[in-house]
Amino acid sequence: MSDNIFNRRNDNRNTDLITNPSPRVPVCLILDTSGSMFGDPIEELNNGVELFLEEVKSDEKARWSAEIAMISFGGVVNVCSDFQSVDRIDFKRFYADGGTPMEEAVMKGIELLEKRKNDYKNRGVSYYQPWMIIMSDGEPTTPLVKSYQITYKMSQNRKLVCLPLGVRDANMNILSKFSNQFAMELEGIKFKDFFEWLSKSVGAVANSSTTDAEVTLPQPPPTLKIKNC
Repeated sequence: MSDNIFNRRNDNRNTDLITNPSPRVPVCLILDTSGSMFGDPIEELNNGVELFLEEVKSDEKARWSAEIAMISFGGVVNVCSDFQSVDRIDFKRFYADGGTPMEEAVMKGIELLEKRKNDYKNRGVSYYQPWMIIMSDGEPTTPLVKSYQITYKMSQNRKLVCLPLGVRDANMNILSKFSNQFAMELEGIKFKDFFEWLSKSVGAVANSSTTDAEVTLPQPPPTLKIKNC
């Protein structure tokens, strides 16, 4: 990506903060696309993310309030989308390849989130507690150093809703380190179930009366299990 294109995208995102005064719901998806996701799992993940984006678009309030960032980690960390409204996202389907650099991916997500929060503050835009979804089907191939300490502390201080999601052979003990809430485990590869629930949850937050309101989230589907690790 050229510097000119990157700068134009940043300008568009910042202009949107002026023209659209809606309180924001920042949602960061950090998705494992390593080689072990090859085949049906990566196809189901693609279908699930597409469903999520379409469901957010279909909710009039969430469409203008939600800002989505997507980071994949399969061999390398790739910022597929910085925080922006769902209408601006040009989704490219994921391909499975490489190892599982979870530490680097989560740190990149934290970096993007902090930058966007500063954008909100500098332009006087209010925002709801950010969400971060960390999905993996295996174990990190690089050491976890500080990413989980940062997300756990942010969760504990109510600065972040961190949802670790394990699929198939994921190490749930490792995933549970990232949040002060229990990690979740998805039955099989039913990503659509999870992303449908996530879109409804984001919609519930976007439609709440104020950014300080306590929000009752939809009941998770039966395929989504809470793991006490």
